[in-house]
Amino acid sequence: MFKTDDVVQSKTGGPKMVVLQVKGEMLYCARVDDVEQKEIEVPASSVNLYHEDGDFGVC
Repeated sequence: MFKTDDVVQSKTGGPKMVVLQVKGEMLYCARVDDVEQKEIEVPASSVNLYHEDGDFGVC
């Protein structure tokens, strides 16, 4: 469902993240505003593709 370079956001809100790797049901992401790209491991089921509605990010 998700692939490398997708931009995602937690279903409960939070910062935009870019997908660095996909391993099964786990995504390895980094916040888009993190210059160091610290890897964050999240379940694919906990995020949606990011899109904007006006000035706000909406999942």
